[in-house]
Amino acid sequence: MPTPMRCELISLQSVIDLSYQLACQVRDSGFRPDLVVAVARGGFVPARYVCDYLHLQDMTSIKVQHYTGPAKMEAKAWVKYPLSGDVQGKRVLIVDDVNDTGDTLVVARTHVEAAGAAEVRTAVLHEKATSPVHADFHVAEVLEWRWIIYPWARVEDIGGFIRDMDPPTTDEARIKDRLHADYGIHLEDAELQRILSLIRIPGQDGT
Repeated sequence: MPTPMRCELISLQSVIDLSYQLACQVRDSGFRPDLVVAVARGGFVPARYVCDYLHLQDMTSIKVQHYTGPAKMEAKAWVKYPLSGDVQGKRVLIVDDVNDTGDTLVVARTHVEAAGAAEVRTAVLHEKATSPVHADFHVAEVLEWRWIIYPWARVEDIGGFIRDMDPPTTDEARIKDRLHADYGIHLEDAELQRILSLIRIPGQDGT
């Protein structure tokens, strides 16, 4: 049976506000990046907002694989897809959504430095106090560990919780109760129905 854990749903407006604050931190620090490297996949949206707020035209990405599902980690973080752009001699700002263990940031930073970047800084929206490695810039500090669910991962994360329910259920009321009891997640009916329409539940349609 999956282990219940505390979760926090982040709204798109919160992402916008946090990205603005993050960009202001970078600007006020005096660091002037030439381009932003988004850590795929969670870093794409905040990285684009940061580019906008810092008037940066150049953004590229790197895919670092660490999590295979909500709080389900592989043994080591690793580069699945390397940098898609040239960073030789450039000042680089690496942007991700959350710093959980620090492993992703270490791998991303090492990869970017090895590609010849002149200077590298890391930035995240949320930093968990339990991480032994800290980003150079962060906005929100998560003092008590919880799983952060961003707007771009609601189907993936919440859908994973629903699929893992034991025993499986397709009853919407029971699903809502379980999500609230086990994860502290409250969903409106419309959002739950949207998520259910996009996932397959064990036991549904004879599976």
